[in-house]
Amino acid sequence: MSANLTAPPSAAALRVAAAEATLRPRDLAASLGVSEAQLLAAQSDGGDVTPIAAHPDALVAELSSLGEMMALTRNESIVSEVHGTYDGYASGGHACLVLGAGIDLRLFPKHWCHAFAVEAETAQGVRRSFQVFDAAGDAVHKAYLPLDADPAGWQALRDRLALTEPSDTLEVAPRAPAEGAIVAPEKAAALRKGWDDLGDTHQFLALTRKLRINRLGAYRIAGAPYARALAPEALSEALHRVAGTGVSTMIFVGNPGCIQIHSGPIGPIRPMGPWLNVLDPGFDMHLRGDHVAEVWAVSKPTRRGPALSLEAFDADGRLIAQIFGHRAAERDETGPWAELLDALPDRAVEGA
Repeated sequence: MSANLTAPPSAAALRVAAAEATLRPRDLAASLGVSEAQLLAAQSDGGDVTPIAAHPDALVAELSSLGEMMALTRNESIVSEVHGTYDGYASGGHACLVLGAGIDLRLFPKHWCHAFAVEAETAQGVRRSFQVFDAAGDAVHKAYLPLDADPAGWQALRDRLALTEPSDTLEVAPRAPAEGAIVAPEKAAALRKGWDDLGDTHQFLALTRKLRINRLGAYRIAGAPYARALAPEALSEALHRVAGTGVSTMIFVGNPGCIQIHSGPIGPIRPMGPWLNVLDPGFDMHLRGDHVAEVWAVSKPTRRGPALSLEAFDADGRLIAQIFGHRAAERDETGPWAELLDALPDRAVEGA
């Protein structure tokens, strides 16, 4: 049997496929058996795709100079698109921050492995973006320039960040498998004790690492009042209720390399097939409702009072999204958000 049967398409074949495609790049790449980053790399000899430096210190630190942009972060089940500015960049070894007007990001540089400046022809005009990918070639974050913006600043930044020895082929690592829930019932008492002692939500993952479990495993063994299992449809119901009441929330959407946060009320939920869509001025969200397998209402103590979240996972145990009541110096939605969570349906007990 020929080994070439499993060989990936050549760069030349990928360029032809991209030129003739009607599919979105992510879907086209999947249909060809390559990553989205490999599909872009194959097009880098034509001038429309330029490989660039990927580290946030090189790229994101400079984006504020371009004014308003659209920030896109996604995972397999949800896409968040936020309009704003990349102001307030802060570098860090483990994590970097963007605290701009509308764009609120947590960036994890070790996953920022490949990046491209992309110019794509659309029916509305040339769409310019910077796109970042992880070691497997999957999208981490994308930053889009408005169609009507002056491209000079974008072009200048592209040229400054361009790699000196680009290649139209790209070696990628295997995708990391889903971890799934790590459950250790014998650690439930220690978990609850450590949970009670939390002073900040950011300490929670350190607690799970100490106990050698993970987020979903902790929820499964902690029990109420720490974590309450809800029906899978509770996420959709919560979104509809939030949209109907005007309660302001913080919606966290992320992947290993980037977490994007949208704060504020949301408008009507617009279903389309399996997708639940928010199409608001300055914020779009697209959620695959059929991917939601587990939903949890979670309470973590903080110095300002309990942080209450709604958290959704897929069938493999991957975190899809987290939603918190919006709590800031000028606004605290903890009360209305708590009432909304209390009204959501519990998960049915098997055999009941």
